[in-house]
Amino acid sequence: METVRGPRGGRVVVVVVVAAAAAHLGISGSGGTRREKWAPVRGGRRGVGPPEMTKQNVVVSDSDSEIMNMAVSVAVSNASVFPAAAEKPLMAPGGYISISRKKLMNLKNLDIINGGERITSWVDSMKASSPTHIQSSTCLMKDQSSWMLQHPSALDMFEQIIEASQGKQIVMFLDYDGTLSPIVEDPDRAFMSDSMRKTVKRLARCFPTAIVSGRCRDKVYKFVRLAELYYAGSHGMDIKGPAKGSKYKKGGQGVLCQPASEFLPMIDEVYKLLIEKTKSTPGAKVENNKFCLSVHFRCVDEKKWTELALQVRSVLKEYPQLRLSQGRKVLEIRPTIKWDKGKALEFLLESLGYANCNDVFPVYIGDDRTDEDAFKVLRERGQGFGILVSKIPKETSATYSLQQPAEVMDFLQRLVEWKRQAVRGQAML
Repeated sequence: METVRGPRGGRVVVVVVVAAAAAHLGISGSGGTRREKWAPVRGGRRGVGPPEMTKQNVVVSDSDSEIMNMAVSVAVSNASVFPAAAEKPLMAPGGYISISRKKLMNLKNLDIINGGERITSWVDSMKASSPTHIQSSTCLMKDQSSWMLQHPSALDMFEQIIEASQGKQIVMFLDYDGTLSPIVEDPDRAFMSDSMRKTVKRLARCFPTAIVSGRCRDKVYKFVRLAELYYAGSHGMDIKGPAKGSKYKKGGQGVLCQPASEFLPMIDEVYKLLIEKTKSTPGAKVENNKFCLSVHFRCVDEKKWTELALQVRSVLKEYPQLRLSQGRKVLEIRPTIKWDKGKALEFLLESLGYANCNDVFPVYIGDDRTDEDAFKVLRERGQGFGILVSKIPKETSATYSLQQPAEVMDFLQRLVEWKRQAVRGQAML
């Protein structure tokens, strides 16, 4: 808000600009979260707004006081903001449009209302990721049996999968949390089992294998502890090739790709602000994943979810270069660059020499919303397939499904056994 004294004594002009008001009224704007102040057309400095937008000055009449009038500079691109009966609003002396103080209060409250709608939307989304709310959040989805017809079990369809891969190089991409390890309350204790580790180790001997996780690359490596894999941490924004022991390693590959390096200082800054801001919410945990941040609310009382969403939004509104998305009981904060797990998959295929090959068969297994970017890439390429790990029906671009990490391990073990038998069969020829 900006206050400017008018040319006549007690007249005070208050310039109010609310980005959310424009959005609520259907007015186009410059986008983003940055708020700009616009001065009145008359007697003030020029406004800084999108060139396609016009400005209207609004005078608010106050029946209780004749001393003060208020003016609101509103960006207008649609006449429907005003009553339909008045195509050209009646102008008061001096070129101002008269509206009541009640209407002004509605305009001033639009930011609160629209912000509240955004928070409500986020809280609803947070509830949808909670098993206790599955029934209400899946009202638009088809029932389990219908969903399974569209996304059958990868175990049941194993023979068909193998048939489709004949004559092609299988390349494996695996999410970590919820795929190789169970989802746990404490993200620092999401350990994979020894049997899963042995299975992934055997898998990497048979096929090029990459772990693609939202976690910090170093942290997910400490969980997996297999040097022969490719690792793509921070939702694919930090990619490194095998340290040793992989026959699929190309040259002396070290760090392959870090497209968000310039955001590191900002990520560290926001991490510290979120730690401070959320410390009053019991159970909230902020995780620094190097090129992105995670705010875990798995251990937060549901009654506190709105409070937590408000805390996160209050920090991020000052950082338009960061965007907020959601995973399973976690809010994800990432740079607004065009990079995700799908881009990481394409980059890794290119690094392995399969960028433009028709004889490659990528298989991506994941359980989270962020894995959908990779599933979509596979559909667009018309190569390989995605497998969603989920016990409940979800909208997905994956072709097949598995219910839990135990089924993922069974599927991987069957792949390894099939490959070994195929190699033995070729050796006997």
